[in-house]
Amino acid sequence: MRVAVCISGASGAVYAKRLIDYLENRVELSVVISEDAKKIFEDELSLNFFEFTKSMGFKLYKNSDFYSPLASGSHILDSCVVVPCSMKTLSAIAHGFSENLICRCADVCIKEKRKLILVPRETPLSAIHLENMLKLARLGVVILPPAPAFYGKPKSISDIVDFVVGRILDSMGIENRLYRRWE
Repeated sequence: MRVAVCISGASGAVYAKRLIDYLENRVELSVVISEDAKKIFEDELSLNFFEFTKSMGFKLYKNSDFYSPLASGSHILDSCVVVPCSMKTLSAIAHGFSENLICRCADVCIKEKRKLILVPRETPLSAIHLENMLKLARLGVVILPPAPAFYGKPKSISDIVDFVVGRILDSMGIENRLYRRWE
């Protein structure tokens, strides 16, 4: 299975890190990160993104790299997840404005009818945000806000993060046991 994880400049780097940690040895993984996302990653996690990725085996692409295979519909990709997804990125995707590799990869998934999951990180949501999400949902894009459930009685932030990441993996069809399911 081929998966792209795209990290845009919004709070929630912990979701991207946990997803990458989980997927790294399970799928053929490509990662794209925006410049702002690198700064947020370092600020929120006190971890340099390139130090984090140094020993990992995935392909890392610059957000400006339109020569990446992710920019082409002829490159087979099973799923793309934008996590976290800023409202700027969500808006660009909704309007077909492929100004960078993250938006182009999402655009390719939409046009090729491939799985695209957006994890929007904003609250409260404006009518503009909701209209953009509705437009994308009508195109088949999965809108997956990082809203945890509490029936599993989470005891830590990691439990809450695992619930959200588990739901992302569920949406990709990747089996996981990261959270307690409703019984």
